[in-house]
Amino acid sequence: MFGRRQKPPPPTSPSEPRVGPVETYDATRVLAELLAKPTQEGVLEAALVHAARLLGGTVSAYAIVRRGQDRVGAVHGYSKALMGLALSGPWSSLRTRLLSTGSHELYEQNSPEIQALLTECGMHTVALSLVVPISDRGRYLGAMVFDRTGTEGVTPTAQEAVTHWAAAIAPVLGILDSREDWKQAARQITSAVVEAVESREFDALGHAQQVAAISLKLGAQIGLADRELEELWYAATMHDIGKIHGEAGHALVGANFLHGVGHLSEAQRAIRHHHERWDGQGEPDKLTGEDIPLYARIVAVANAYVRLGGLERVRAQAGRGLDQRIVSQLEKLDL
Repeated sequence: MFGRRQKPPPPTSPSEPRVGPVETYDATRVLAELLAKPTQEGVLEAALVHAARLLGGTVSAYAIVRRGQDRVGAVHGYSKALMGLALSGPWSSLRTRLLSTGSHELYEQNSPEIQALLTECGMHTVALSLVVPISDRGRYLGAMVFDRTGTEGVTPTAQEAVTHWAAAIAPVLGILDSREDWKQAARQITSAVVEAVESREFDALGHAQQVAAISLKLGAQIGLADRELEELWYAATMHDIGKIHGEAGHALVGANFLHGVGHLSEAQRAIRHHHERWDGQGEPDKLTGEDIPLYARIVAVANAYVRLGGLERVRAQAGRGLDQRIVSQLEKLDL
């Protein structure tokens, strides 16, 4: 019922450059990779990939997370069959270790049933292991384990680089230790920043909160899923954040705040286009009808209701500035 234009497929990423033991990988790109997957598994996967680049050569790896019992939280080069597996291993000493006996200690500390799975995943051929603990302000979060099956070693420089990398990602993992805590913290920070912008104009205080509340009601009314409603909340809450640099062009400025945050790409598009008009006379791109992103159309209707102060004035814009069908959904709400 409510049309959404298909986005063009993302361009194919170029093949990754081969990086040796010395760090040359763009740190800003690494950060973008981490933020693009704001879950514990996503961050750990990106962390393992980057650390493997730092070590150079052929590396398989897995990450251990501590939640009561140590479990595998991410893998790189190993089978996903290891995910969630409860393990004991050489990371319990809470210090960086280079094990010339490979996976011997790992096998020694686990049951025959687990040993069989480890063998099935190829760990019996490991000749050298680097164990790097992950801790944040004295709280042990887990460890990263990097395995080589060949004759390649690990240089002191590479070992130091991976240890520093583990220290760098530890605060991120500390925040993501609870997904709900992360979501709540992200919302609180976003709301605080928006309120700081609104405080510059007394009559704007609380505007974003009202627009977000109505947008979420509209989104639920037309059947958006929880994940979509979460992104719609960011679009509605941040739709005027660009006014921190003034009124002119604030939609474009606001959209830039979310540049590179992949999981909020639709929110970014909504912020950019929330001043488009159904009849094509809006800005910045003079989009018409369903070419305007759905979240932008929802935010526009909610914004109009809060700004104009009543349904009659919003109805007058239906089919001209606003999507008639979303205005019709607004009329059904208990406001």
